[in-house]
Amino acid sequence: QVQLVESGGGSVQAGGSLRLSCTVLGVTYSNYYMGWFRQAPGKEREGVAAISTGGGGTSYAGPVKGRFTISHDIAGSTLSLQMNSLKPEDTAMYYCAAHTRGPTSDTRLQLYEYNVWGQGTQVTVSS
Repeated sequence: QVQLVESGGGSVQAGGSLRLSCTVLGVTYSNYYMGWFRQAPGKEREGVAAISTGGGGTSYAGPVKGRFTISHDIAGSTLSLQMNSLKPEDTAMYYCAAHTRGPTSDTRLQLYEYNVWGQGTQVTVSS
């Protein structure tokens, strides 16, 4: 059974940086894809970034392009999200997610394609 454990959230001023990590437990295959999502109070959960652990291909949501970088280690057991030039609108609970089965999308940033979720880590950006 796949389990995801996030860490690295916190509070930072606008313009600052944070790095989120997600430890992946229980994976027995090497080619799947993972993503980071976020949910602000009163808003729907939205996709932020995704990466294929097999080929390393990435995708990003428009608001974070050029500021956020998703990566995973060679063994594929840790997923990271480097967040630079943070803005107050980036404030949200951030979730790590994995797609191990089921339907897929072209963007890989759709909620329905992820079947395993972490518990979330809070990111707060003050102005």
